[in-house]
Amino acid sequence: MQRHFRDGLLGSGPARVALTPPAGSASVRRRVEEVARPATLRETRRYGLQVLLGRLTAGRLAPILIALLSSAVASFAPQTPEAPASDRPLVLVAEVEAIIHPVSAEYMMQAMDRADAANADLLVFTLRTPGGLVESTRSITSRMISAETPVAVFVAPSGARAASAGFLITIAADVAAMAPGTHIGAAHPVSGGGQQLDETTAEKAASDVAAFARSLAAQRNRNVELAELAVIESQAFTETEAAEADPRLIDLIAADLDELLAALDGQTITRFDGREVVLRTADARVEPLRMTWRQRVLSGIARPEVAYLLFSLGTLGLTIELWNPGGILPGVVGGLCLLLAFFAFQILPVNLAGVALVGFGVGLLALEAFVASFGLLAAGGIVSIVLGSLILIDSPLPELQVGLSLILPVTVALSAIMLFLTRLVVAAQRRRAVTGRSGMIDAIGCALTDFAPGEAGRVTTHGEIWAATAAESIAEGEEVQVVAVNGLTLTVRRPASVLQGGEHP
Repeated sequence: MQRHFRDGLLGSGPARVALTPPAGSASVRRRVEEVARPATLRETRRYGLQVLLGRLTAGRLAPILIALLSSAVASFAPQTPEAPASDRPLVLVAEVEAIIHPVSAEYMMQAMDRADAANADLLVFTLRTPGGLVESTRSITSRMISAETPVAVFVAPSGARAASAGFLITIAADVAAMAPGTHIGAAHPVSGGGQQLDETTAEKAASDVAAFARSLAAQRNRNVELAELAVIESQAFTETEAAEADPRLIDLIAADLDELLAALDGQTITRFDGREVVLRTADARVEPLRMTWRQRVLSGIARPEVAYLLFSLGTLGLTIELWNPGGILPGVVGGLCLLLAFFAFQILPVNLAGVALVGFGVGLLALEAFVASFGLLAAGGIVSIVLGSLILIDSPLPELQVGLSLILPVTVALSAIMLFLTRLVVAAQRRRAVTGRSGMIDAIGCALTDFAPGEAGRVTTHGEIWAATAAESIAEGEEVQVVAVNGLTLTVRRPASVLQGGEHP
């Protein structure tokens, strides 16, 4: 239910000021103004403004000015929250349906800040996540423990899961609930960079996260053994298994948010610091807390398929810029896409070998423009891009993998664009030069003067007049062909077709 607000006013509207004298001649009006004219500079300015307002309000513009001023005051006045009409409890709801990374952590911590500021009775996180970063998870749970507002984590809707980092967030909440057909667990830590950890490092990481899980479960009076098994052995639990464990791993099962709030009303919970709080959720005002525009954009960039597309487009853009320096647009777009992709790679479990293979494949396609490999470089580049794309995201979770349904179209499109550009480059290299010294050789022109053998004259070619010499006699008006360029002097002769007795085209 939405909060009610009333418009606050900065002040009353402008009063009518009538400073004009009674009806009479202009001289009477001037005398009245001169008598009332103040002496100081400040009074002079104030007096001038009063006179101006008085003259305006005395005319036909008065109603229009008053309406405009009133509208402006009302539009810029601060909106003051109105006290609620009833003593209904307030429940805030925030949806988390993404990887747990710095952006989602910022969103969840801001939600807890807003709940505390609004003196909400309960904050509910509907959680659906495959996992995420340990550091972001620790930040969320630390803020959750210190929150003034009780926090409930609801794994929903049916079919959702709270794996890995989501499991730790769930057991850290004041209230842990699950919808039918959901599961939690599988919290064994993996490397964020995609590479395999050695046995000692992996054992240390697992022990650290297991101790964290045991601490959270013990403080919330939840099943410590199952919490540890979820980390050490990657065990997962359905909603029934978690609710029927002894002691419980979660507090209750609810089909939806309404059922959850109905079940929690009147329940006494123990906060992390030992305080007991009675929840009031019956007939509550439920208000959603949504991500900001910036958070939605950054969270979307962190999706594996988006990161893959950005990386592919960035590599293509920079390659085109290297082929054609000065194009600017391909370089700017490519650099921007690569920077955004690298931002996502800091969050996703990216395999550096996959990144290298994709870059190597694009490089091979680029070399096809300069090396006559009869298609071998292009074929190798395509294979390298496909293999690199397949291993780019190293995770057993389907949500964190890039599927073939995206890899194949992107590879085909990228290869087609690169080969098309390669063909244009090769064609441009084979085309005869039309500018510079090379472009002047064999150019056809016209003699502007008579030429004697070894003597200088003038010719026109390419729309320009040049000084020229010839080794033979050439009459004015005859066609000539450039055979050499020596500084600003051309060496010309009759065209080869004329020498052979044929017609020049």
